[in-house]
Amino acid sequence: MESLRKVKLYTDGACSGNPGPGGWGAILDCDGYRKELSGGEAQTTNNRMELLGVINGLEALKYRCDVTLISDSKYVIDAITKGWAAKWRKNGWMRNARDKALNPDLWGRLLDLLDRHQMHYQWVKGHAGHPENERCDQLAVAQSKKFGAK
Repeated sequence: MESLRKVKLYTDGACSGNPGPGGWGAILDCDGYRKELSGGEAQTTNNRMELLGVINGLEALKYRCDVTLISDSKYVIDAITKGWAAKWRKNGWMRNARDKALNPDLWGRLLDLLDRHQMHYQWVKGHAGHPENERCDQLAVAQSKKFGAK
């Protein structure tokens, strides 16, 4: 059995208006080493920023890891753990017979990244005092302000 580094990945996204200027934040925590990442876009949605936080955090990992994703996004956590995103991809990015899945470009990237790692998922309530979630929110909001958010 392979021995994988244990990594905690905390993520959050923010958007001023939906769509509007947005940002994402991610914290990687492994063996006491901590790395903060963030970015944003001028015209985006909150869900896209939530997804990009996870994507950029996972893309920063150079090796296969045992990753616990900790996020306040039900959109991200539920779509992964309940199998919705995998089903959307299998069905040609359709949620059902009539409705297209949103953000298929990002979901495709994320699903591919999830396959590279041993994944675990934890939802946390946002804005409830969780230190890393609050820090990710600060990073995301700061990025959204760079793109004109108030």
